[in-house]
Amino acid sequence: MVRLGLAAFFSRHVSITRVMFDCRDGGIPLDSRSQQLICPICQKRKAKRFCPAKTQSICSVCCGTEREVSIDCPSDCPHLVASRQPDYERQDIDPSKLPFPDFKIASSFVRARNDLLLKISYTICLHARDNSALVDSDVITALQSLAEAYRTLASGIVYQNPPVYRLQRELYQAVQTSIERHKQEERRKVMVAHPDAVGNGDIRDALVILTRLGAARSNGRPKSRAYLDFLRTRFEPGEFSKPGSGLLLLA
Repeated sequence: MVRLGLAAFFSRHVSITRVMFDCRDGGIPLDSRSQQLICPICQKRKAKRFCPAKTQSICSVCCGTEREVSIDCPSDCPHLVASRQPDYERQDIDPSKLPFPDFKIASSFVRARNDLLLKISYTICLHARDNSALVDSDVITALQSLAEAYRTLASGIVYQNPPVYRLQRELYQAVQTSIERHKQEERRKVMVAHPDAVGNGDIRDALVILTRLGAARSNGRPKSRAYLDFLRTRFEPGEFSKPGSGLLLLA
């Protein structure tokens, strides 16, 4: 039996390891790496970008074109996060094509009713945390239906037309419940009629603002959660990753 010296042994061991594995590819055997390089979506281009939704690498072209279309991207995907602001800046937003185009709301409303806007936004984000299938279009539909309900209610007419689709209807109900609780809390604070008390007209305006904001912030893709991700930035990081969290606004 021939015994190798230590230097020769390690030299030979390293060369064998390099043949079997490439540590830069996470220890993928070279004989199977040729199969890993082809994008599983297009079956044409090289897969160079890891996709957390697919739990495998895909090509950058499919990442860009199938993102939130056929791929249900998690909100913490670094490629998705990096695309948010450029996507928004590329949009040519026509205010006349947003929901409630003729609705006029005073610029001072957001500051005056910030608590109400935050309450509704928090409820939406909390509901989305517990219902992972919820997407921007569901949120916009639910908000628009609620805005219409409070629009008629502000004029003295009781009318409701909740969405038919279950996810949208459940969000509609969750936001409505949260709003009514907020109204009760406000009433307890003032105890008597007060000019600053939240009324149905204020709720209508808040819902109109959030509906229009959602239509502007969403990128229009079937699985888009750009608006939901935007709403989450109004709160502390990790606020919706655990149950029973409190309302905390970033300064």
